[in-house]
Amino acid sequence: MANIVCFGEVLWDIFPTYKKIGGAPLNVALRSASFNNDVTMISAVGNDDLGNKLIDFLLENNLNISCIQVIDTFETGEVKVILNDKGSASYEIKYPRAWDKITLTKASITAVKMSDAFVFGSLITRDEVSRDTLYRLIELAKYKVFDLNLRPPYYSNEVLLYLMNKADFIKFNDDELYEVSKSMGSQYNSLEQNLNYIADKTNTKHVCVTKGAHGAVLLYDGKLYYNSGYQIKVANTVGAGDSFLGSLISKLLNNINPQEAITFACAVGALVAQEDGANPNISSAKIDAFINP
Repeated sequence: MANIVCFGEVLWDIFPTYKKIGGAPLNVALRSASFNNDVTMISAVGNDDLGNKLIDFLLENNLNISCIQVIDTFETGEVKVILNDKGSASYEIKYPRAWDKITLTKASITAVKMSDAFVFGSLITRDEVSRDTLYRLIELAKYKVFDLNLRPPYYSNEVLLYLMNKADFIKFNDDELYEVSKSMGSQYNSLEQNLNYIADKTNTKHVCVTKGAHGAVLLYDGKLYYNSGYQIKVANTVGAGDSFLGSLISKLLNNINPQEAITFACAVGALVAQEDGANPNISSAKIDAFINP
């Protein structure tokens, strides 16, 4: 069992006909907690009905909420989700929201110091308040996991490079990998070359790239591990990459070998993509049966 702290946005994803709780770091937290890890979420909600329901949901899903701040002057986060005919999503992210204003607290300092892994993304840096809190907490963490979550216009190359240089583990999707490596001066065309380029430039030993339906590649202590993906009928892709990361980090922190870890994580990501919403309940038996039918 690992002690994991996730930092960043908690919000409501507003789909055309329904709404569900989400936010990339929260999705990672929920999936990690489903595998019996101790998980703390550091974020903020508004003093409103959506915020109250979100806190209740975290409690129901066994997350530690001691670092959830309630802010009177900003509303709980909302994101309008637009799905294309293949289930891929684009987002309209409301700003500012409570999660943009996370401040440093004694509880969050203690939580990060005690953690086995501190997980954060790039979207949370769009506002200087939460960005400053993240920068200060990073310095306290033993193992830092950076999940790029590029949402134009809410990122800059300067901030991405700073966070990558601080991270012990970096996770991209393939589009993000090519965009970021090119911005850093890479002349390579292959995924593996660019993955290694990022690892060398940032001195990061653990880098993972997801490839949608085609699985993922993990660089772990100098060796590449692959999974080629699973054939599924996609409902939507919201949260699939987050569940992948939560599953992968959970396995690696609990000393499962990297090949088994990436196979498991790809299976979980695929199972999530088959469902509506970012956080479907998926039993261990269902995951095992999916990998080994």
